[in-house]
Amino acid sequence: MIAIQTADVDIGALIAAAKKQGTGAVVVFDGIVRDDGITEMELEAYEEVAAKELEKIAKEATDQFRLLHVDIIHRIGRLTVGENILIIVVSAGHRPEAYAGSRYIIEEIKKGVPIWKKELTKDGGRWVPGEHGHGGGKPR
Repeated sequence: MIAIQTADVDIGALIAAAKKQGTGAVVVFDGIVRDDGITEMELEAYEEVAAKELEKIAKEATDQFRLLHVDIIHRIGRLTVGENILIIVVSAGHRPEAYAGSRYIIEEIKKGVPIWKKELTKDGGRWVPGEHGHGGGKPR
């Protein structure tokens, strides 16, 4: 499943679906809103382009690391501290490929998938520049 959505996901169900025949490892990345003095986070995306980029990244990771299954779910909308932002679930025949595939996916997302985040505080908020351009401040 590749999705950009407001709703949270059942990570347990994603893990169960990733356990295909031949699976020796499942790696889960769960990026959450952390308490860095913020009250909430607002996430926006250029959904059509972002979804295509996520699909491309999933295919590249699958081919390069021989992944058996890939899920990438990036949430948008207003999220509170402790909520899931980005969930990546990958499975592979062996642990090294599963870890490497998961790492590749998150790093590629950070390089430029058009998803932006704004940290909200009691005093206002600010668009956050992301690592490698991810979220690099929302275009005006």
